[in-house]
Amino acid sequence: MSLTVTPLYAGALAIWFFVLSVRVVLGRSGPGKPSLGDGGDPMMLRRIRGHANFAEYVPLILLLMGLLELGKEPAWVLHALGGALLVARLLHGYTFAFTEQFVLGRSVGAGLTFLCLLIAGVLCLWMGLHGLPA
Repeated sequence: MSLTVTPLYAGALAIWFFVLSVRVVLGRSGPGKPSLGDGGDPMMLRRIRGHANFAEYVPLILLLMGLLELGKEPAWVLHALGGALLVARLLHGYTFAFTEQFVLGRSVGAGLTFLCLLIAGVLCLWMGLHGLPA
């Protein structure tokens, strides 16, 4: 049994994580820039939190998606979860790493991320309690 949908979103999200990582590294480059922490710079703190927040949520949701795919969840469900997660993390990451304030990006990004986590978690719980889908 192979995974075909989850790797698509894992790859796209990995590229975005790379971009967020570079934003943190660039914020540390140059004289007077903090090599650790945010150095009291609010924009550096935003970059760090955008990067860290991604690392806090995305791996678990991708793991849940992979389990659902292995359990033969319909491809449209996986694409819906993956697409929503990708949009959510692009909005959220852009808000934190590239802007000083973009309330809509933060709230929509966080809301969609939570929705993906909840739906994927419930589907995995259902699958575990009721056996694999036919």
